[in-house]
Amino acid sequence: MTIEQTEIEREDKGSKGRYVYRANGAEAEVTFSRAGEGLVIIDHTGVPDAFRGQGVGQALVTRAVADFRAEGRKVLPLCPFAAAQFRRHPEWADLLQERSGT
Repeated sequence: MTIEQTEIEREDKGSKGRYVYRANGAEAEVTFSRAGEGLVIIDHTGVPDAFRGQGVGQALVTRAVADFRAEGRKVLPLCPFAAAQFRRHPEWADLLQERSGT
């Protein structure tokens, strides 16, 4: 299954937001929080069983990364899935905000 970036919606609500993919009554999301002017924390990825193994989570994180890059933001992926995607995509290293004290 290929998910077009245009099929993913971005919802912004002040300091929090999410990227959402909906199909056949199911919904997958990546949530984020803004931490100051230039930093975004990806804090959760939720993919229902109906979408598992279809690249939905990866598509959501990829869309978020593209948007945050365009906005000039750094990303702190606290979500284990998002952190794994950053490890798999060294081309995203310029956006990576390391945790202080680690």
